[in-house]
Amino acid sequence: MKNIPRIFLCDNIMTGMSISAPHDVVHYLTRVMRRHDFLAFGGGTEYNAMLSDDNKTIMIGETTSHPDPSNNITVLFSPIKKTDDLLNMATQMGVSGFQPVITERTVANHINWARMEKIVTESAEQSNRNSVPKILPIKKFDEIDLSHIAFADERAAYGAELPGDARGTTQILIGPEGGFSDREFAALDASGAIGIGLGKTILRAELAAAIAVSRMLQ
Repeated sequence: MKNIPRIFLCDNIMTGMSISAPHDVVHYLTRVMRRHDFLAFGGGTEYNAMLSDDNKTIMIGETTSHPDPSNNITVLFSPIKKTDDLLNMATQMGVSGFQPVITERTVANHINWARMEKIVTESAEQSNRNSVPKILPIKKFDEIDLSHIAFADERAAYGAELPGDARGTTQILIGPEGGFSDREFAALDASGAIGIGLGKTILRAELAAAIAVSRMLQ
C-alpha cells in the first residue's frame, strides 16, 4: 500500500460514514493520482476510503493497522519570515500543536495563517501521520505560563551552563530571529523554565525548532 494516497479529511471521521467529497480531493484523486481508493486519516486514526464512481461522495471503510507516530509536544514560537519551514519540519517530527507567541523582537507580523494550516496538513499527509497538529490562536509572551516549559537558549552558544533536563517536558519555546530580550530571559529564568542548549552556533529559528524537538524526544 506504499503508493496509495493519504488524505486528511477531518478529525471526527469514522467507519461507515459517507461525506461529500471536497473539490480539491476529487481533483487530486481523479486527475493527479487517477484512482478512487485512498487512505483517509484524522483524529489519530487511519481508514481505508473510497471515492464514489460519480465523484460526489467519500465512503469511510475499516480502520488500518497503522499507528499514529505523532507525539504530545507543543511548539511555542515567535512567527518568523520562514514560519512555513518551521511548521513543516516540526510537523514531520510529529508535534501535536503550535502556539504562536509575540515577543519583543517578533518582526513577522503578517503571516497567512490559512496557508500555514494547509502546510501542516500537507506535511502530516506526507509524513505518514494520522493527525494534523493544531495551530492555536496567537498569544503575547507575557500571557504564556513559563513555569512548565523548556526553551531554546541561545546563551549556550556563548558558554552558559544549562543544568536543566527537559526530558518529560511537553512544551518548547523558540525565540524570534533576533533572540529573546533581556527582560524575557529574566522572566524565563525567574519562572523556572528549562533552557535547552542547541550547540555552539547560533541557529536559524526554523532549524532550532527541529533540533529542540529532537532533544525532547531523546
